[in-house]
Amino acid sequence: MSFTLETFIQAPLEKVFEFATDYHNATSIMDNVVETEKLTDGPVEQGTKIKEVREIRGKKAVAIQIVTEYLPNQKYSVKSEQNGYTIEYHYSFTAKEDGTAVHFKGEISTRGIKNMLFKPMFERIIKVEDSDHLDRLKKLLEPQAEVEAEI
Repeated sequence: MSFTLETFIQAPLEKVFEFATDYHNATSIMDNVVETEKLTDGPVEQGTKIKEVREIRGKKAVAIQIVTEYLPNQKYSVKSEQNGYTIEYHYSFTAKEDGTAVHFKGEISTRGIKNMLFKPMFERIIKVEDSDHLDRLKKLLEPQAEVEAEI
C-alpha cells in the first residue's frame, strides 16, 4: 500500500528542505508526533537514526527511523520497522518559480499472516494521522516567507 501527497510552498527550496528534514520540527509538522531524538552523532545523513514517539489513540508508540536517502535540497527518505510493519516515507523537493513543490509518498508493508489481516486498519490509521502533514508544513513556512518578503 502506498499513498501520495503534494503541495506547493511559497518559500525557497533550501529553506523548505532544511525545515522539513530537521527532526526537531517533526512535532510541529506531524500532529501525533510528541517527541523526537537523534540517536546517532553528526549531521543528518543517510544512516542517521532518529527515535520518534507518537501518541496514537491515547497510547505512546516508539519507532526508530533510519534515514535511507538524503540528497540536500532534493530527496529525503526514512524507514522504520516495528512489530512486522515497515513504513517508508519518501519526500522530493523541486524548485519552482515562486517557491518549492514537495512530493510525498508513504509506503506500508507487512510480514506475517496476522499483520496482513490487520494491515488495512493500520493503513487507515496512518493515512488519517499523516494526511495533512504537508499542509501543516506549508502553513508553518509560508507566513515566514511573507514576513521575509516585507523586510
